[in-house]
Amino acid sequence: MPRDPDETRLRPGEETAEPPAGTDAALWFIGRIETPWASRAECPRRGDPVGGPDCRIVLDPRWQGALDGVAPGQRLQVLYWMHRARRDLVRQSPGHRGPTGTFAIRSPNRPNPVAVSTVAVLAVDGPVLTVRGLDCLDGTPLIDLKPETCPHAG
Repeated sequence: MPRDPDETRLRPGEETAEPPAGTDAALWFIGRIETPWASRAECPRRGDPVGGPDCRIVLDPRWQGALDGVAPGQRLQVLYWMHRARRDLVRQSPGHRGPTGTFAIRSPNRPNPVAVSTVAVLAVDGPVLTVRGLDCLDGTPLIDLKPETCPHAG
């Protein structure tokens, strides 16, 4: 999906860096996330696992077995790839403050646009989870799911 021109325009005080030529690792997207938000302007700044809207995590069916043990009422950490974010900003100018280093803020624009949200699981239906607590765009690629707390930790 193409970026909104307002999402790529530099603000005063922002600066970019040339990305590396190659990559150091590879990852697989294991599914997609379905949310009601089509643009960054619509997304909440933080997801709400109690009062937020119901969203769906749709796993590629080959990973369905990895959901064994995931149940309604559980909380999961959802790691996802912010596919429409800039990856070259080293200094950003959020609306509420002046120029700030990318690693000092929670902006989606970062060298590796990985995000994490903690969600409440509402339902599990085959490879589809219904959850509450996301804050990402519809169609966002899914990287991983992890329990908020490990049920087997001693």
